[in-house]
Amino acid sequence: MRYPVMSTATATFAAVTIAERAKLSRTLEGARYILFFDGHCGLCNKSVDFVSTRDLKGVFQFAPLQGETAQHLLMPEDLRDLRSLVLLADGKVFRHSSAVVKILWCLGNGWKAIAALLWLIPRPFRDLGYRLVARNRYRIFGHHEACRRPTMEERSKFLP
Repeated sequence: MRYPVMSTATATFAAVTIAERAKLSRTLEGARYILFFDGHCGLCNKSVDFVSTRDLKGVFQFAPLQGETAQHLLMPEDLRDLRSLVLLADGKVFRHSSAVVKILWCLGNGWKAIAALLWLIPRPFRDLGYRLVARNRYRIFGHHEACRRPTMEERSKFLP
């Protein structure tokens, strides 16, 4: 039995069988923030490293946009164009520069101040800068043939 695709961000279990939903629910137990990233992008992988090392509270989990978790939790438009980090935070979806600001805010400490300053910039301008970097990220930071492999210490933070 398949469930219909929902249009709201809180209805994240789109088109998932009952067995898949149960398995995914066990995997996501306790997850507050899931950062979806392009697993083939050098900049995205560096961003995951940045967040992972500064996530002192251990609230972030990571999943490639090319993976199973993204297929089950995100809307199809998030998977078609891999030019955005996507943050699923407490049932809400953040994309582009809003995802970056929310990530910095959640990291706490001095990062909250940077997030507050970025939030003062109107979203269309923030997203313009984000899209400019996203459009050139493979050329500047490289393109990997395979998704990032987490280290043994990181495995519990990564979702399929």
